Amino acid sequence: MKKSFSHKITVALLGITLLSSCKDLFNEPTIQSNPNAVTDVDVATLLSGTLLGVSMLHEDTDVRIGAIWAGQLNGLARQHQGYADYIVSSQNFTWNPLYPAASQARLIQIKADAVGDKWTKGVGQVLEALLIAKATDLYGDVPYSQAFDDVKYPTPVFDKQADVYTAIQTTLDNAIQNLSAPAGLAFASQDFIYGGSVAKWKAAANTLKARLYLHTGEYAKAVSSAASGISSTAGDALIPHGTSQGVDYNQNYDFFRVNRAGDTGFDGAYLPALMQSRIGSANTKTNETALYNHYFKLGITATGSLDPNTTDGAFTSTAPHPIITYYENQLIIAEAQARLGDTAKALAALNSVRSGLATGYINGKTLSATGRQYDPYVLADFSPTGLANPTKAATVQTALLYEIIAQRYIFFLMQYEAFNDVRRLEKATPLVQLPIPLYSGSKKPERFIYPQGEVNTNPNVPKPLPDQFQKIPIFQ
Repeated sequence: MKKSFSHKITVALLGITLLSSCKDLFNEPTIQSNPNAVTDVDVATLLSGTLLGVSMLHEDTDVRIGAIWAGQLNGLARQHQGYADYIVSSQNFTWNPLYPAASQARLIQIKADAVGDKWTKGVGQVLEALLIAKATDLYGDVPYSQAFDDVKYPTPVFDKQADVYTAIQTTLDNAIQNLSAPAGLAFASQDFIYGGSVAKWKAAANTLKARLYLHTGEYAKAVSSAASGISSTAGDALIPHGTSQGVDYNQNYDFFRVNRAGDTGFDGAYLPALMQSRIGSANTKTNETALYNHYFKLGITATGSLDPNTTDGAFTSTAPHPIITYYENQLIIAEAQARLGDTAKALAALNSVRSGLATGYINGKTLSATGRQYDPYVLADFSPTGLANPTKAATVQTALLYEIIAQRYIFFLMQYEAFNDVRRLEKATPLVQLPIPLYSGSKKPERFIYPQGEVNTNPNVPKPLPDQFQKIPIFQ
């Protein structure tokens, strides 16, 4: 990691190589005359650029690998076929731009402190937490405590994953405190996620806390944080997209339709099979045909192929992409309450998601009214003979958990939280899992491999190097 976190090069590197869609990002006179003088960039410009980096990192190759390894998507050709065969090496992974973007988020906080701007500092802390959470969720032990000072720590230590989680929760607590301040500087014009809404960023911070507590099995804390989390779909953190290639395309559209059509698809994946089984079930309260058609479309790349719907569904060029949402917040409450034994509260949270889906809303788009039905469940629907108990689970708690987990799996398509769920559920109690088959071999991938660049430059990389089948500590 040596020399990869310098504040003086981070913004220029990330902006020049990755953030060209923000055309005014580097019009600052000091940058034009000296690209290494980016510490002179104002905090608003930093915020805009960092939001772009965070957005890209929620639609990137790592997310596709996570979707493949969760059984949602299949790799059919070239490099992505290798991912489906679970064949990877340290050459397949990189921490650029993940850590550079996180470094920008930290620099936002430093600059905000310099002008007494608690609101923008709070947003910077939320962005930092989002990125470090992604790093530790995919890799386990990662640098954090020494990650942002390459002069003092040119080869930062790898913090234990449990310590990283604790530190992220503290970062989010501080973010919530800063976002609760009575005043701060306005940043609406730089904030394309929430338009400068401090209240929405604060709610998102609470939902992120709840997500992380769910990962660690601290269910009461997850419920408590989610209670202050995103309270409606109006609070969804969605990445906006447009119609200009190389500028604001949805990255899934760019990959699925423009640059690598046919490299991935849904033929042989578990997700469409799961949804078809639900559509064909005796559950008269649910019809997910509209959502199925929103996700999948036949014959875009080849006759009969089951492809991502880049025509009029979830993966058009203009489709917003989720970072963290109200549906996730409610599904966290639903699962946590079910595991705590309060099935009534769990059901209420699940039904709130179904109520939203019944209107057709999902991630900023609207499902067709045809084939769309999400009537509210009652607890009797999860009895051993209930219509929402396809596995004939013996208890309402287990059947309800299965439905919540299935709904999360379906909703998290092309969000790396699905890969987190698959691994997390291997240890959560009571044990409830989806029967996701392997694509290849006899072992499921459990983690990403530390990047070769880090292996070459940082002697603190864990040894022996874990392979893709070794569980990360938090899910052991």
